[in-house]
Amino acid sequence: DSLDYKIKNRRVGLYSAAVYGVGLVGLNALWYNDYERIGLHSFNDNQEWLQMDKVGHIYSTFTLSKLSYELYSHKDEKSRNQALLYSSIYSFAFLTTVEVFDGFSKEWGFSWGDFAANTSGISLFAAQEYFFKRQIVQLKYSFYPTDYADLRPNVLGSSLLEKAFKDYNGQTYWVSVNLNAIHSTVKPRWLSIAFGLGADQIIFADQTKSSFNGTEYNANRQYYLSLDVDWEQIETKKKWLRWVFKVANCIKIPAPSLEFQSGRNVQFKSLYF
Repeated sequence: DSLDYKIKNRRVGLYSAAVYGVGLVGLNALWYNDYERIGLHSFNDNQEWLQMDKVGHIYSTFTLSKLSYELYSHKDEKSRNQALLYSSIYSFAFLTTVEVFDGFSKEWGFSWGDFAANTSGISLFAAQEYFFKRQIVQLKYSFYPTDYADLRPNVLGSSLLEKAFKDYNGQTYWVSVNLNAIHSTVKPRWLSIAFGLGADQIIFADQTKSSFNGTEYNANRQYYLSLDVDWEQIETKKKWLRWVFKVANCIKIPAPSLEFQSGRNVQFKSLYF
């Protein structure tokens, strides 16, 4: 058993290294190919995009840590801690490399704000797993295409895949809390409440700019309250289905939601994603 355990984790390490390499090549093609490279430098982008990009970094490292952790065998306390360490290192290495890519791009630079957000996402996952042996708070993502991306497709994305990464107008990030974990009398066990953060009319990174092609845009944050499902609390003996549930738990389900936005009345959305 011990030998099988070591062999499996070595394989996971090799697969992770391969995914790391392929992922960076793909990211370079998707994000950086069209921009000039210069010497390594940093810049302060903490006031840009209404901080939606920072929330995206927190979500990305949380999710990467979670899924890579599940690939390792963790049959006892020691192996769980090792898996937690390896997954945290992997997530940190991947997103820090992305920051270094940014640091060599003339368009951007190494962002200490992004670095802090990356560390926060890893820490949120690791702390919950270490102290509670489960994720009481899940971070989730949802997206719908918007017309804003068509205004600046070179920045906000031209294809659906690019828009999912770049158009903050269509992205919503969620903090989904399992109610049964808060109080064991709450049933069913998978019922969660979700708090969402989105944005609207973001055309520029710099929010001091508001006019584009003669039209004024008022960038603002949107807040949501909704119901959700903690898929990992649905019991099943099928290993493949448990993995489906773990991946599904990275995405917020469409559900009735309340939207709160500055200067507007609370809006009820019968189905929001």
